[in-house]
This record gives sequence, structure tokens and C-alpha cells, in this order.
Amino acid sequence: MDLEKQPQQPPAPAEPALRASDADRDRIADILRDALAEGRLDAEEHGERIDAVYRAKTLGELEPLVRDLPAAYPHPAAAPQQRQAYAYAADDPAAPADKLIAVFSGTTRKGRRRLGPRTHAFALFGSVEIDLTEAVFTQRLTVIDAVSVFGSVEVRVPENITLRGGGTGVFGNFEVHTLEAEDPEAPVVVINGYAVFGSVEARPKRGSLIADLHHKLRKHLGG
Repeated sequence: MDLEKQPQQPPAPAEPALRASDADRDRIADILRDALAEGRLDAEEHGERIDAVYRAKTLGELEPLVRDLPAAYPHPAAAPQQRQAYAYAADDPAAPADKLIAVFSGTTRKGRRRLGPRTHAFALFGSVEIDLTEAVFTQRLTVIDAVSVFGSVEVRVPENITLRGGGTGVFGNFEVHTLEAEDPEAPVVVINGYAVFGSVEARPKRGSLIADLHHKLRKHLGG
């Protein structure tokens, strides 16, 4: 039999790529957020992956973004995480960001207050001062996006939390004095942004500590 004369079978149609939902993107974003808090990703790589998450249209585009992270492979029998001991409130992705803006002026945020998950700070020919030494951390990860143009943004944190960040200075100074807390479940503050002819500085405040985080959070949350 002449095999060359046999009718050719049409190639099997490719399976359509499954479209990603908003819930799928939020799930991947949560994994990346935890990886940043744990130090598995630096601020720059976290930002790149988050951008890719919200550009992704299919599940196939989302999966590679967390393939190298342990949270992508959950173990049902795993012991509960220690973070529950701190009574952190449930994450609220829809919570609005706190905005601090100083244009030819000065803005200060300090004192005892409940801290949201994200803060935008912008200084244009002005100054923004953020003092977190008395803040109540109701979530583990807090991100501050700081932009300074011919101005300054200063952030002060307690000495017993984790402070990380990364940014760019263009004819200016962007400086984060990184700090790793001894307690692996202590709050994490991450500073991102840039300074143009200005400065962004984040550092621990000497002698300032969050004492008995567990007790304070439970009292604040009514536990």
C-alpha cells in the first residue's frame, strides 16, 4: 500500500487557553505579597511580577509568576502559621490607600492610629513625614509608595519590625536603612518609589519599640 496516498489526518485543534478571572489575579497577587513579606522577592522583582499579574489574560500567563514560590504548592496537612498569634485582621484588597500629599507645604502623619496596608506619599517642593512608631499594625505587610520631586519624604519605624525597600534617586537620594526583625512574624514595612532632585529616607527610630504586639493588637481589635 502506498502510504503517501493515504488521506492525511487533520491536526487536533489546540485547546483554548482558559481566561483568568479577577479572583485568579487576586490569588496570585496575594502569593506575591506574602513572598515579599518573607523576603523571597525583593521590592523590584515583586513590582515586576505584580505588573505582569494584572496584564495577564489567561491562567497560563499567571502560573509561571509563582511557580518558584512555595505558596504555589499548598500542603493541606501543614501546621497553622504562627502569624495567627498576632491576631492580624483579615486582608482587604479593596481597602483604599492612605494618601499624603505635600505641594509647597508640609504633611505629617504620626501618633497611635490603625495602619492601612498601603500608603501613597507625594512631596512636590514640600515635605512628608510618616512616623509609624506608635501605629497599630493590623496586617503583616505595609507598603509605602513614596515619590519626592524637589522635596522630601521621611519614614520612621520601630526598631523591632522588618524594614525593606527599593527605589531610584535621580539627582536625588533614595535611602532605606533595611532592618530584619528577630521575630519572623513581626510586621513588615516596604518602601518603594523614587526621588527627583529630592530625598526619600526610611530608617528605624532609635529606642522605639512595639512592645507586646500580640496584646496590643487583640486589645485594639476587641479580641
